Parts: sequence; structure tokens; C-alpha cells
Amino acid sequence: MAFFSKKLGIDLGTANVLVFEPGKGVVLNEPSVVAVSEDDKRVLAIGIEAKDMIGRTPENIVAYRPMRNGVIADYRVTEAMLRYFMNKVLGKFSFFKPDVMIS
Repeated sequence: MAFFSKKLGIDLGTANVLVFEPGKGVVLNEPSVVAVSEDDKRVLAIGIEAKDMIGRTPENIVAYRPMRNGVIADYRVTEAMLRYFMNKVLGKFSFFKPDVMIS
């Protein structure tokens, strides 16, 4: 079923995540920032929304970049961030799984 699957290129950068779709170009460009609750480690915001929270959150909420020096520093949070961005590009109810290349 790869014939019907969307093809995506994802640049998982320390500062920004870019998602490229052939024929459309860059369809998403958002900061690689996630806001997490210190109390229960819940992800509260991702991307632009999380970046806007930096320096404006209570002590129990931390906004940070899960990628450091081009390496995944927090696997769980990076996975949540990737899922969020893919759902944003594909829609939550995409029937076919995309073919994805990540760099």
C-alpha cells in the first residue's frame, strides 16, 4: 500500500523541526521545544506553543529542547514531539501510514 502513502522528509534539528512533502515543499517549520509537567512528566505543549511558554511558566512546568547537539537527549519527549508534528501534517485519522525519512 506504499503507493497511497504520503512521503515525508523530516529534519529533526536541535532548534527547529522541518517537514518536507514532495510537490509541496516545506509543510511544517516549528521550534523543537516541548513543555513538560515536572510533577507527572506529562507533555503539555509542543512547538510554537511550547516556545512561547519559555520563561513564562510556573516552576512545575519546564519548556526545553529534547534534542541537544544533534542528538536525542530525551527519547520519550522526542517521540511525542514527532507524533504531534506528523499528526499536524497528516491529520489524526490518516488511513495510510506515511513513508518517512528522518535526518
